[in-house]
Amino acid sequence: MSAPRSEPAQSVFLPSEASDPSLTGVRSPDILYCESARRLGFLSLLASVVWGALLAGNHLVVPRLHLPDASIVPWGPAADALAVLCILLSLGLYFLTQQLWAQSRRIVILGLWYEVVLAFAIGVMNQWEVRVLAGRLSWICVLVVIFPFVVPSSPRKALIAGLAAATMDPVGLAVAAARGLPLPDFGLLVWAYLPNYACAVLAVLPAIMLARLQRQAHRARELGSYQLVELLGEGGMGQVWSARHRMLARPAAIKLIKPAYLGSSSGTQGQTMIRRFRREAEAVAGLHSHHTVHLFDFGVTGDGTCYYVMELLEGLDLDTLVHRFGPVPAERAAHLLAQACHSLADAHQSGLLHRDIKPANLYACRMGCEVDFVKVLDFGLVKSLREARHDTAPLTAPNFTAGTPAFMPPEMILGEHEDARTDLYSLGCVGYWLITGQLVFDAETPMQMMARHLQSEPVPPSRRTTVEVSPEFDRLILACLEKKPENRPADAGAMASELQRIAAPGHWTRERMTLWWDIHLPASHAAARVRGPAARSIAVAMRDGVGVSG
Repeated sequence: MSAPRSEPAQSVFLPSEASDPSLTGVRSPDILYCESARRLGFLSLLASVVWGALLAGNHLVVPRLHLPDASIVPWGPAADALAVLCILLSLGLYFLTQQLWAQSRRIVILGLWYEVVLAFAIGVMNQWEVRVLAGRLSWICVLVVIFPFVVPSSPRKALIAGLAAATMDPVGLAVAAARGLPLPDFGLLVWAYLPNYACAVLAVLPAIMLARLQRQAHRARELGSYQLVELLGEGGMGQVWSARHRMLARPAAIKLIKPAYLGSSSGTQGQTMIRRFRREAEAVAGLHSHHTVHLFDFGVTGDGTCYYVMELLEGLDLDTLVHRFGPVPAERAAHLLAQACHSLADAHQSGLLHRDIKPANLYACRMGCEVDFVKVLDFGLVKSLREARHDTAPLTAPNFTAGTPAFMPPEMILGEHEDARTDLYSLGCVGYWLITGQLVFDAETPMQMMARHLQSEPVPPSRRTTVEVSPEFDRLILACLEKKPENRPADAGAMASELQRIAAPGHWTRERMTLWWDIHLPASHAAARVRGPAARSIAVAMRDGVGVSG
């Protein structure tokens, strides 16, 4: 997995009481309004280009064509003024959709008014010199038919906006009459502009059809007791959604794999992904350390979607911590690593290897009154110690090495025997990253990175950082990075004790922790930072977290 480059305060997962895996109705309009606002922005930008082309064409191209007057709509100074007005209006709406995306509902209403205003400009231009072209469709018809697809609204609103836009040709005639121009017979006007109103009525049909599709999409956004609110991330492995418990109104996040994500994979690979997903859920559910992210529900819906729901974490992963704030003091690094060791010790005692320890999978967060509280995430590559010893039923494809090259121990790269010290090697790489802000080895490709983990000796972290690193901490990190597992710390529990001893003289106290969090991640602002950065980080994680070709 490539390291996320997001900002802090990322949401992870939350508990569920969902027992019914069926999919029922849910209303999640904000996502649809946002999408409509994006389409409206594209349409308004396109409209500005079209109006500009018409303005240029009528001055530069049409005079050279020598067309008969009866075949063209006259274009005079008034048309120039209206075209310029429409260009400015279209550009203004485009920039509005880019700046005020959070108020998407309001923008969509503006979009309906925009339809009417454009129709008004076309109607006045059509009738500036009264010339009713019976048997030909007005450009207003095109506008009325296209708009419901761009800005989906209720059938009632679509009909009202369509009828108002269709009336702009008669309004153009009224403007012509106010200027003293004679009008054609009423019967001719009815025949000429009846198609406008027919298109306005027909435009209700796509509005009804899209409303039905939206309701079906809404129903697909309810999962057991949780309503899916917003898509946080999407990748090759599936999706992560923020969610809300229907009864308790508590936030959540749900990780899921839909059957559609497996459709492009071979049958064997798709089944492997499902087995890995299920194994991750089962593994996390059986762990009890407070430093392991808690899983509260797992299931498969009626349409074959695999999902699980986990606790919400307010904080940031250690990759983001270093990218945003730089290397951390050695005593803080020891404090963070010791907590990760508690989670790993619990997993190892339960007979499980994590196999993907890296900064992006370790979260420092607020947990009740505590801060700098580490949670270990993403057990997607978990393997039982018994399986590691006997190499039975591996959940990886042939010629495929699962893991993250920058944090992968030699025995994992070579496909040799793995044990608890495999995770400790990766944790040593994390410690190196925390106090230096650099990877243990630099490489241009995953294969080069793995080769260096196999062959190269690491430079002591104290020589690659301005952070004060004690000789004991230096030795502990280098011990974790030994090529041979037998030369590493014996187990996670022993390493935790050593880290706590190293951290004690530095006095990374509760007061210092609280002060750091209050300055950099105050609780009142954490929720506001969750969505955008979290979505990017999780999307990257889900895209790249499967492994690398070996």
